[in-house]
Amino acid sequence: MDFAEQAPFHIVTPLKESRALSKLAGTEVLMKLENVQPAGSFKIRGIGHYCQKSTAARATHHIENIAELAKKGCTRFVCSSGGNAGLAAAYACRGLNLPATIVVPQSTGADIVQKLQDLGADVVIIGKVWDDADAHAHQLTETPGSVYISPFNHPLVWEGHSSLVCELKASLGSQKPGALVVSVGGGGLLAGLAEGMKKVGWTDIPIIAMETKGAHCLNAALEAGKPISLPDITSVAKCLGAKTVCDRAFECTREHNVISITVDDREAIRAVEMFLDDELIFVEPACGAALAAVYSGHIQRLQQEGILKTPLDPIVMVVCGGSSISISQLKHFKSQLNMN
Repeated sequence: MDFAEQAPFHIVTPLKESRALSKLAGTEVLMKLENVQPAGSFKIRGIGHYCQKSTAARATHHIENIAELAKKGCTRFVCSSGGNAGLAAAYACRGLNLPATIVVPQSTGADIVQKLQDLGADVVIIGKVWDDADAHAHQLTETPGSVYISPFNHPLVWEGHSSLVCELKASLGSQKPGALVVSVGGGGLLAGLAEGMKKVGWTDIPIIAMETKGAHCLNAALEAGKPISLPDITSVAKCLGAKTVCDRAFECTREHNVISITVDDREAIRAVEMFLDDELIFVEPACGAALAAVYSGHIQRLQQEGILKTPLDPIVMVVCGGSSISISQLKHFKSQLNMN
């Protein structure tokens, strides 16, 4: 197989208006539906690209692409994940006919573990949070032939995610959005969006970076003036559960107009429920954090404070994914948060 010429693993996702969100926000809200990606989230853009075009530093040589990786003894890819990154890696590795080991923390749902196994991945469950799983993934790549896939912290991952903005540009033409709304975990999507916005000349467009309290590594970094490590991940939005935001995402806040907002878990879960009612789309709490920008009134608040323009051009809401959710999980989260 010629990996250099292989089609990307991601698809061009729909961009459509949400009338319900538009009514609440007081401006047009366009949904970029990344939840319909083959692996269930935007992650396949960056991780799929990484797996196809990977440049990896190895002990004795520099690897230019996957084909060379295989020639030089790559027999397995290893990825740490809270859910979506692992699904993307397993999907991509299956497409490349290479085995994958996905390392997940103990907080990962049994349904996600099953989905990973259904994609042919070997699953290792270890540690309380993603950072613990990631440390073990790095240990596994000390085995000859094993190559680490970063879930968010690699230039090729960011480059892959930048394709989302290129699609937006193709859909919107000369019209610029008023803002992009995105959930932030480790910061890979934020870094990719910023890169894409440079490519298409949208550097003046603000990015609204949404996090849940208890997984707010970007917001904590901005408060501290540098990336810092959260003591623990206490949010139910485990897919946002990196203790430390990647350096590149933090740098983007110095180069781009990034507006950091935190919401509590209840707001994220409430947004999940309201979005299901409004659009018949079931997403995970990590995505609910982004949706809470509208459902909790933050867009209008930012306009009232003069941070966003009034009137405002259409907002793009990145509906990042929905693989790490089920009806039983939603009920559990609501019980845990005393929302029943």
